[in-house]
Amino acid sequence: MSDHVYKKIELVGSSKESIEAAAQNAVTTASKTVRNMRWLEVGEIRGHIVDGQVEHWQVGVKIGFTLDSDA
Repeated sequence: MSDHVYKKIELVGSSKESIEAAAQNAVTTASKTVRNMRWLEVGEIRGHIVDGQVEHWQVGVKIGFTLDSDA
């Protein structure tokens, strides 16, 4: 097994559907420009309330990815 160097980025995903969908939205969007994503940490979870109902969810995630090597 080779040694790896990781970097983390922090994002906030949102969804009207669920907490899981909010996290997935963050990962899906990041995957368009970030290579080698390996894991995520879920941090803050928030909901936006409108007229006594949860309008949408916001989930703070940290995504870890490996850096390209110059091999």
